[in-house]
Amino acid sequence: MTTFVLVHGAWHGPWAWERVAPLLHAAGARTVIPDLSTVGDCGLHDHATAVAAALDCTPDDDELVLVGHSYAGLVVREAADARPNVVGHIILVDGWAGRDGASMVDLAPEPFVASVYAATEARGEGWQIPAPPPAAFGIVDPDNAAWLDARLLPQPLRTFTEPTRLSGAVDRIPGTAIYCKPQTYSFEQFGKALGYRTHALDGPHDVMLTQPEPLARMLLEACSFKIGKREV
Repeated sequence: MTTFVLVHGAWHGPWAWERVAPLLHAAGARTVIPDLSTVGDCGLHDHATAVAAALDCTPDDDELVLVGHSYAGLVVREAADARPNVVGHIILVDGWAGRDGASMVDLAPEPFVASVYAATEARGEGWQIPAPPPAAFGIVDPDNAAWLDARLLPQPLRTFTEPTRLSGAVDRIPGTAIYCKPQTYSFEQFGKALGYRTHALDGPHDVMLTQPEPLARMLLEACSFKIGKREV
């Protein structure tokens, strides 16, 4: 059976996938949705370790597809690098991603980085990034915006400053980069630079909230081939 390990982005929680997961279940897949904790001064490596632990708890004969949204693109690649014989496919959804040593502050444009540091100093006690408004994720519909605003959480700054640690094993795993149109950042280019197949999806950055059906369909289509069984 195919299991999608769905990893949420910064300021979000497992709830980000609650509109997509039932659609994958209806197609006969399983889902695992790790929680990237924002409690305390945790970092990217802590989050990658949590995802790797979630991979370890899946059935041995499952075909695993590791999906990372936004910031979690960095997280899932580090987790997959630690478990290269377990993950059959990586899918980035508007995901930040780079080579060994890349961090969010390395990949993001200077205005984004400057705003993160400014908000952290002004309202985050110097170590956590306050959540931006829903419009920053492309969510402008009043009902969806209110739903999202009530759930967003501060993000530890260290998750954005820690560089990823990659041995190169992750580069042997096939990948797909789904990028939302119109693009907010260079998500298509991040995928292409890694040799991933790229596919466009019309919708905002938080496309899992506004377009769950098209996204679920693309996740299923992206992993319909070249998924390898894990080595036990």
